[in-house]
Amino acid sequence: MFNVMVVEDDKNIRKLIDIKLSALGYSVITAENGQDALEKLSENHVDIMLVDAMMPVMDGFSLVRAVRGDGNNVPVIMVTARGSLADKAEGFDIGVDDYMVKPIEFDELSLRIKAVLRRAKIVSDRKITVGETVLDYDTLTVSNGVEKVVLTKTEFGIIYKLLSYPERSFSKSMLFEEFWSWDSETEEDIVKVYINRIRNKIAPFKDIDVETIRGIGYKGVRNER
Repeated sequence: MFNVMVVEDDKNIRKLIDIKLSALGYSVITAENGQDALEKLSENHVDIMLVDAMMPVMDGFSLVRAVRGDGNNVPVIMVTARGSLADKAEGFDIGVDDYMVKPIEFDELSLRIKAVLRRAKIVSDRKITVGETVLDYDTLTVSNGVEKVVLTKTEFGIIYKLLSYPERSFSKSMLFEEFWSWDSETEEDIVKVYINRIRNKIAPFKDIDVETIRGIGYKGVRNER
């Protein structure tokens, strides 16, 4: 069971999120402002925080700054009516993991909570486990107890990226910018070459794959049974 802290000054919204998250099996801790949240953080283990931006006493931005200033890396989703690019940039700059603009769809919020929790575990464990298959960031290996392959740093980086965000497709240009933009002599078509290499190397591992999304790019596939 994950502990979710909901920091929201609107009592009705706070209660509604509490009820819906509790129904999904989360343990919910509520706080009415940033100061209240800091006090409860010192008394409770929290796996993820949902933080409103505009609150009395201490707003959401100040709360996140204080949490990060204390060295606490708890994942934070900011849920707020402040939806300008400048607001989002400020949020991500101070350490927010995701940003949602009100009004929100609860189903989308639920999906984002799951995604942020999964990424947080991947970062802390430095591993991705899909079924029997384990991708180990420290050794650049993919294994399942029977087969084991070692990837190059770039190959591993690409498959690790794709499987870290299995709901998301990445264009060829996005992958090129991340893994090759520093090399002025390399062209974008190198991405396709590396995707083919990765597919060949991970072929023995039926839990994972790379799917080509026509007209878009590539997507990591988790065949979790």
